[in-house]
Amino acid sequence: MVDRSKAFGWAANDESGVLSPFHFSRRENCENDVTVKILFCGVCHSDLHTIKNHWGISRYPVVPGHEIVGIATKVGKNVTKFKEGDRVGVGVIIGSCESCESCNQDLENYCPEVVFTYNSRSSDGTRNQGGYSDVIVVDHRFVLSIPDGLPSDAGAPLLCAGITVYSPMKYYGMTEESGKHLGVNGLGGLGHIAVKIGKAFGLRVTVISRSSEKEREAIDRLGADSFLVTTDSQKMKDAVGTMDFIIDTVSAEHALLPLFSLLKVSGKLVTLGLPEKPLELPIFPLVLGRKMVGGSQIGGMKETQEMLEFCAKHNIVADIELIKMSDINSAMDRLAKSDVRYRFVIDVAISLVTDSSAENLEDHVDHGVSITSRF
Repeated sequence: MVDRSKAFGWAANDESGVLSPFHFSRRENCENDVTVKILFCGVCHSDLHTIKNHWGISRYPVVPGHEIVGIATKVGKNVTKFKEGDRVGVGVIIGSCESCESCNQDLENYCPEVVFTYNSRSSDGTRNQGGYSDVIVVDHRFVLSIPDGLPSDAGAPLLCAGITVYSPMKYYGMTEESGKHLGVNGLGGLGHIAVKIGKAFGLRVTVISRSSEKEREAIDRLGADSFLVTTDSQKMKDAVGTMDFIIDTVSAEHALLPLFSLLKVSGKLVTLGLPEKPLELPIFPLVLGRKMVGGSQIGGMKETQEMLEFCAKHNIVADIELIKMSDINSAMDRLAKSDVRYRFVIDVAISLVTDSSAENLEDHVDHGVSITSRF
């Protein structure tokens, strides 16, 4: 039997997606584990999909959160990479088989037996819950070191959003030659980090969006070179065949054909969003233009650590709105409307209510708590 310790967080209990206080247990720290006191946790669009069961795979109750930064409070006897007091991160995955071809290539995220940080079970049957909670216990091989100089709050979204855009840039050859033209479709949690990382790799970056609402901030604050509005037919016509790569971050249903037209011959479109319904894939523009469409998710542990070091070196962090745990339901409503610049991050350590006062919490949920912007 696995020994357990108490934990406290916020969970969704059904497809309404409403999050509320939840007492549960974590396994005790074992010889290969790191116990982490959670300080901050980013709010990913996947969290919203999961609590609402948009993908049909949610297991309730579910505590979301896989952009976790905290402090190591205990390490197992076999752990040498980390010590108590270290600042550490936990991302999207917390386990894999460690013996398959993908694992042997440092691609644990593509392992057939990958274990996700939440909405999953470990090999011993343990229900895994995420970072909207006070503590987490993770095998040290799936714990990351947070570099000096990388802030804990604005650095947390890099553990999902950051690696999600960094990995395809590396794999699809976007970093091999500076000056290439990258289009970023969608300027949200993924897109704004893609702009920053793309510029750090020396790419010319154009943001592609349905409206001009974010044009000035995309160029003036995020550093994009240009902004293309898809509803402006003349500008779309002028941009035909000008881009070497497009990273498509949009998770809603949308047309791919206009994006294909923007690519040069042999251009590459990489999709990162996960729409609820399948997208239509036009074949003619791919064949006639020798164009490629591919996908990508996060990266393996080695590449994720590399990404964190890269972002620390280039001063890349997410633009965040720091919220309290009691704000999470209103934040989810705003996220569903794309009303965030550009990532919510929960200040877990400060705002999570302790076990002793949890029963009084409902009177305070989403009432009178301001949302503070941090850029």
